[in-house]
Amino acid sequence: MRERMLAGDLYLADDPELAEESLRALELMDAYNATSARRPDERRRLLTSLLGAVGEGTEIRPPLRVDYGRHLRVGARTFANFGLVALDVAPITIGDDVQIGPNVQLLTPTHPVEPGPRRDKWEAAKPITIGDNVWLGGGVIVLPGVTIGANTVVGAGAVVTRDLPADVVAVGNPARVVRTLG
Repeated sequence: MRERMLAGDLYLADDPELAEESLRALELMDAYNATSARRPDERRRLLTSLLGAVGEGTEIRPPLRVDYGRHLRVGARTFANFGLVALDVAPITIGDDVQIGPNVQLLTPTHPVEPGPRRDKWEAAKPITIGDNVWLGGGVIVLPGVTIGANTVVGAGAVVTRDLPADVVAVGNPARVVRTLG
């Protein structure tokens, strides 16, 4: 079922293999979120165990919430403030030097619109990619399948429903480009 999930195909959310992976992530996430800031080495060890990759000099302030953790890759020197939710059913890739405000949500899961398959617990997911040197303001929501280009700034509270190019400022719901940078 995991291969179907990562391929973006419909999969059953309550599959036993996926449930075990989710439980592993929950245990590591709980330990990470409970670890004191005065124990940075322990925090880093837990984060490295939880996530697929964590770049040098990256800081993610707890609480952090993920589905599986291992499908989330974070580049070097990235900072995520309190309350990052990264539902990594599909891969989430965050570049180097990214700034993430508090309570940002990166949401890869999708659900069928039809009531029957949704009731039967079928889901799918689409990957999210955040380019290098992006700034996501507080409360930004990035929806499934979105890519945000390098150096882009997304204003607080924006809902990103479509890809954003590099070197722009985008705001609103849905997010729209209001300025080109450089």
